[in-house]
Amino acid sequence: MKRIHVVGTADTKGEELAFLADAIAATGAVVCRVDVGTRGATVPVDVSAEEVAAHHPDGRGAVLGIDDRGKSVAAMAGAFTRFVQSRDDISGIIGIGGGGGTSIITAGMRALPLGLPKLMVSTLASGDTAPYVDVSDIIMMPSVTDMAGLNRLSRVVLHNAAQAIAGMAVNPAPAADGKASIGLTMFGVTTPCVTAIAEHLRSTYDCMVFHATGTGGRSMEKLADSGLLSGVIDITTTEVCDLLFGGVLPATQDRFGAIARTKLPYVGSVGALDMVNFWAPSTIPEHYRGRLFYEHNPNVTLMRTTARECRAIGEWIGTRLAHCEGPVHFLIPEKGVSALDIEGGAFFDPEADAALFEAVERTIRPGATRRVTRLPLHINDPDFAKAAVAAFLDIARQ
Repeated sequence: MKRIHVVGTADTKGEELAFLADAIAATGAVVCRVDVGTRGATVPVDVSAEEVAAHHPDGRGAVLGIDDRGKSVAAMAGAFTRFVQSRDDISGIIGIGGGGGTSIITAGMRALPLGLPKLMVSTLASGDTAPYVDVSDIIMMPSVTDMAGLNRLSRVVLHNAAQAIAGMAVNPAPAADGKASIGLTMFGVTTPCVTAIAEHLRSTYDCMVFHATGTGGRSMEKLADSGLLSGVIDITTTEVCDLLFGGVLPATQDRFGAIARTKLPYVGSVGALDMVNFWAPSTIPEHYRGRLFYEHNPNVTLMRTTARECRAIGEWIGTRLAHCEGPVHFLIPEKGVSALDIEGGAFFDPEADAALFEAVERTIRPGATRRVTRLPLHINDPDFAKAAVAAFLDIARQ
């Protein structure tokens, strides 16, 4: 039976946890009360902190009964993440917490599939929630008052939260139409290419385009890991530049990891690998002074990657794609990788591009399931978009 998991630290937030669970149960939904506290629960729960802590790789002793609260909270976050990943009975999940509880509970929420209802009532929800939400679909709801016993306002907030999670869990979104979904990556300087690809494929596929700003690539790969994508057309891999050279829109070290794990059909390219992103000129690190820059707007400054840097970027991408066992077709536009990297453009640099292309070809290890194709085209040439569409349709049928 699917149940709404109601999660909190029952040692310090027991009264609120019990009230919230009862409010959800009053809607007719089935609840499961989960304790992630590091001391004894003050109210009855269905899953004890000891049971959650036992999911830690080093056992419950690594979580409970230690004096360092910070270490205990971090360990409980890891244990709770493994706990939720082991469950197949979650119809929705709602948490309550202050600093420690929010950290623990959202760690587990982030590990759950996109689309599964997730609501976090937190004292931290009106501030910078990026560390808690990341690229997930967690809804952060401010508690307004601290959670130090129920009061007339907290009862209203928790009642509203109960209605919200019950509504989402009991009335899930209808299934999408019959089209399979694919992920595409785009940046301003590759927009013509990706727009044309989506137009070609939209009648057959649900095209999800992600802005390659670090979070965009991670969101796409989260969808892939969640089983919500049927393939990827990764034209714009620029986030790797920022990861390797200190830009402000970086990928993580796990870029392309979801492609390897899921074995999805993958068409990739070198879109916008000619640039590293920084904010306003005053933010550029001192050791980059004197480099070739382009002011995209007053708040965004682009730095042209050198041949040495392009070689490192190509090797990084190729090495990771070489571990992909699913169908991979990587396309190289020999006449330029972005709107700026074109003859007469601000970032036109055939030598740097050549180093990039050679590094990708050398490290990707072409074989039965991995191909690299050079095309005498610019990335934004309509014929390059057509080639990408043909490449994807070819491997999608395999």
